[in-house]
Amino acid sequence: MNQIVVGMGEVLWDVLPEGRKLGGAPANFAFHVSQFGLDSRVVSAVGADELGSEIVENFREKGLNAMLEIVPYPTGTVQIVLDNLGVPCYEIKEGVAWDNIPYTASLDILARQTRAVCFGSLAQRSAVSRATVNRFLDTMPDGEGQWKIFDINLRQNFYTREVLSASMQKCNVLKINDEELDTVGRMLGCSDISLQDKCRMLLEKYDLKILILTCGVNGSYVFTPGQVCFQETPKVEVADTVGAGDSFTAAFVSAVLKSMPVEDAHRLAVRTSAYVCTQNGAMPMLPAELTNI
Repeated sequence: MNQIVVGMGEVLWDVLPEGRKLGGAPANFAFHVSQFGLDSRVVSAVGADELGSEIVENFREKGLNAMLEIVPYPTGTVQIVLDNLGVPCYEIKEGVAWDNIPYTASLDILARQTRAVCFGSLAQRSAVSRATVNRFLDTMPDGEGQWKIFDINLRQNFYTREVLSASMQKCNVLKINDEELDTVGRMLGCSDISLQDKCRMLLEKYDLKILILTCGVNGSYVFTPGQVCFQETPKVEVADTVGAGDSFTAAFVSAVLKSMPVEDAHRLAVRTSAYVCTQNGAMPMLPAELTNI
């Protein structure tokens, strides 16, 4: 069976108060998947500029495999300001390289070799990257053991009802937080039902295998057609929460791909994201006690 795990979409520099750090949800996801011993790839685009060259070199130093097309647009940046609880606010630059990810012959080959892909809504704000994401999803094999994870990741106003609905139809795993669930509920006209009922409605409406709901300090849920499990969020000293959700998704997917039961995968994901919250930036090295699964 194909074993490659892909994080697809934006790759960029997070400009934090303490300096510039490599970021973008797909890159964060793929980096953490690689720490769990799986063959991961980042699929994105960078500019023919110094920031793009630094991303390529940074990935090389991290041992992170990537398929980064060089396109005639500036490499992406995000200005991040943290509030007094360490929660980030984002200013995401537009018209950048990752808005223009081309679908290439090499990407077509990769799609046919991919077992799991994680994609979001942000990279689909532009027509070019949206078309590439959707073509990749359509080219991937279907069937048992194949995973298409939509980590919805709503940012600013960079999403539409049409994009969200189409992505939920193409995925079989939906990752969403409580604020995003409220937004989706309003879009679908079901804002007056409970949090858990919204999740069950989405699970059924889009024929999902798994729905992951994170609620910050209020814990997280994993819904499947046959069960729901809940985990409390550990109390830790937070450095910042940048990338914590991506590490949660990466740990969960890695565990499921290694045949771990959903409840155990959920537990590992919670522990992993809690650890990432204690570190600065989105891509800290994880301790062996988490990755040796």
